[in-house]
Amino acid sequence: MKNNIIKLLIAFLSIVTVSCTDTLGEREAVALTTAPVLLAPTTGLTIVLDKTKPDDMITTMVWNYAAYSGTSTVVNYRIEFAEAGTNFAKPVVVATSTERFKNFTVSELNTAALDAGFPPFVQSSIDVRVKSSVGTTGSIVQTSNSYTIKLTPYPAWPDWGIIGSATPTGWDSDTNLDYDLATKTYSITMNMVVGAFKFRLDNSWSVNYGSSNGEDLVAGGSDIPITVAGTYKITADFNAKTYTATKQ
Repeated sequence: MKNNIIKLLIAFLSIVTVSCTDTLGEREAVALTTAPVLLAPTTGLTIVLDKTKPDDMITTMVWNYAAYSGTSTVVNYRIEFAEAGTNFAKPVVVATSTERFKNFTVSELNTAALDAGFPPFVQSSIDVRVKSSVGTTGSIVQTSNSYTIKLTPYPAWPDWGIIGSATPTGWDSDTNLDYDLATKTYSITMNMVVGAFKFRLDNSWSVNYGSSNGEDLVAGGSDIPITVAGTYKITADFNAKTYTATKQ
């Protein structure tokens, strides 16, 4: 009986040893060989994204496959954006792929730019690169070269602005408000003259807000007066239907 138990223990230890050896062998079997090479888009590409064409194909990012020696495995690719000239100090992964390319529609590229922290209505210089890795844990990373593109995104949230005789452009055109994702409010700090203003959606009078009490927003309401010229911070919450206009 004792001999049988000893034989079983030896067999079990042998299996564990082989299993561990195989696992370590697999870990060490894959090694980096050649990093991916970003081919397109190249430096100099300038894109102004059009909100009215969200589903149009706008660009394709292409790279050479990364090479790894050893055991065959799936190679994953991450496309990274970073502010130009920062040496990717704070890169943001904007897309992934297991192919050697990634197609972007207008809306997809717009989301990528916004997620990476680039503001709407502003042309930003963006460094682009690709990183390859293997396995589910993303190990053995290789980094491509980079190119710099110029990109102007649009807001992926409702486009509210203010218009009126108190604003720099009068009643002729809107001044866009900045959106805060954390507070879900819109705001702007700007010079205003004596006059009045209103809030408008998408540069149209179809949806507009005014106020009669200096606090609550009312659809199609009265013009909001500015009685003293100066620098004002204007904040609006279109969910709560409230606003403030505070002289700085």
